[in-house]
Amino acid sequence: MQYKVVAEAYEQLESTSKRLEMTDILVQLFKKTPTDIIDKVILLTQGKLHPSWLGLDVIGLAEKSAIRAVQKATGEKIKIIKEKVKETGDLGTTFDKLKKLKVKTLSQFMQKKKPEPRFSSPITVEEVYSELDEISKLTGTGSGDKKLSRVSELLEAANRKEGKWILRTLIGKMRLGIRDMTILDALAIAFTNDKKNKPIIERGYNIYPNLGEIAKILTNQELDTIKNLKIVTFTPVRMMLAQRLSSIEEILKKLGGISAWEYKYDGERLQIHIDDKVMLYTRNLEDATPQYPDVQKLVRDLDIDKAVIEGEVVAVDSSGGLRPFQELMHRRRKYGIDDAVEQYPINLFLFDILKKGEQDLLDVPYTVRRKHLEQLVEGTDKLKLATVKITDNASEIERFFNESIESGCEGIIAKDINSVYSAGARGWSWIKLKESYQSTMADNIDIVVVGAYMGRGKRARTYGALLCAVLDEKEGNYKTICKVGSGFSDSDLDFFLQKFEEVKRDTKPPQVKSVIKPVPDVWFDPLIVAEIAGDEITLSNVHLAGFGKVKTNSGLAIRFPRFIRWREDKSIEDITTTDEVVDIYKRQRKTV
Repeated sequence: MQYKVVAEAYEQLESTSKRLEMTDILVQLFKKTPTDIIDKVILLTQGKLHPSWLGLDVIGLAEKSAIRAVQKATGEKIKIIKEKVKETGDLGTTFDKLKKLKVKTLSQFMQKKKPEPRFSSPITVEEVYSELDEISKLTGTGSGDKKLSRVSELLEAANRKEGKWILRTLIGKMRLGIRDMTILDALAIAFTNDKKNKPIIERGYNIYPNLGEIAKILTNQELDTIKNLKIVTFTPVRMMLAQRLSSIEEILKKLGGISAWEYKYDGERLQIHIDDKVMLYTRNLEDATPQYPDVQKLVRDLDIDKAVIEGEVVAVDSSGGLRPFQELMHRRRKYGIDDAVEQYPINLFLFDILKKGEQDLLDVPYTVRRKHLEQLVEGTDKLKLATVKITDNASEIERFFNESIESGCEGIIAKDINSVYSAGARGWSWIKLKESYQSTMADNIDIVVVGAYMGRGKRARTYGALLCAVLDEKEGNYKTICKVGSGFSDSDLDFFLQKFEEVKRDTKPPQVKSVIKPVPDVWFDPLIVAEIAGDEITLSNVHLAGFGKVKTNSGLAIRFPRFIRWREDKSIEDITTTDEVVDIYKRQRKTV
């Protein structure tokens, strides 16, 4: 399959922010794609070579190196390339424009004939994927020069548009605004001719989150195979998520009485896979195994050969007292792991089990899963079960909540005792109640940063305020909800300045909906997640979150927002939705 077919589809996708149009474009692309490479096309569309949980090499070419490759491929001066990047805001677009204008000079015509090219003309998807994969695996002495040479050779073989998208893939800036749910819509239509089959495909994806492999199964008309997918160790299951309410009484009413109430620990949630080895995965389905050798050691001592369990790893002090989530940030490193283990010790609190031996437990009730877990775990100082109380007595729950806060937890989480484990879903079977509920705003929310305003005074060289957005699941875009400029320490901003540089752009991303004036000084691709608090949700004439859902021609905004922490453990798929914001607003007003 010619890569230009994919590049042309990307051009169409870039030109729209409408989810239905994106879906139609993807449907046509998938139908054109041969079965044996559908997985590669989907991964490239996601800006990946492999699912993140495999922990394999990513391309990760620095823009500085990519600029040198463009210079080598086009013969243009680096200074001019950098100037063009400033004008266009994107190296891929710059290559497109340079290649369009480029005419061979006399000296180039007089050069010796080059060796036989390694790529087809036009280049194919298989060649692009294979070359990028091989480039990503180059390491050691001289690997930088080898990468540069191979990238430039690939760009020389590509036409303008192909080179644009190869470069964007290389530097990790696809800017297509495509969410996994949109790809699932397209797969349902392309390979089952009925979007109503999406829930079946989505369930399969939640258990086996590899869109490329899911697509391969569907191309062979094997919808029943998707229906019957089972948990595979070392393939993380997309984690079940909780809703939120602001009072014990509301939660009891929602769950219908007697419920399980667990401590909500202020740590990092891990899904732990045990088989011939131990692997750890975050909420983002990223491999966290190297960061926690102490967790690996703890679970190896469990009396089981194969299992998938979930728990919260929490930083502790020398006496075993719980420390806040920020302490765990020091464990996010590639080097000096042993020192980090010594300086920032942890405890592990287990709260669910999804697979025991060969038995999948997703569809069994909470109480049965808890019993399996209790049979498996004999508590130690470092490895324990999450503290739980099963009751429908509001006074008992209130005391339990207070005890959780005193012990260093965020609050408690209520669970329907008859609920199954709904992979990837945020339903009402789990409901969290946190200390922050003392304000009229029911909970902190998770936002994605989409823009920034330059600071003044002591923040003159950094950002003074960040423009934040939440997810509109129905439309598949991000709508602004507030500007946050308080709660940051200098270290909070310094920690993410480099990451902001990686996602910075001059124009508003097409998947971001904003009418705010003045516009931000810089825009960001919506990739960086943060947790923020506020006094309450209010009606807004300038923000678009929940626009028209509460009052005609009005959106919703957070009053007195303040930064709490960065959430590297959460993906943009997991942030707060506009529907959740509307629900919080209504509950403030006691209208539901």
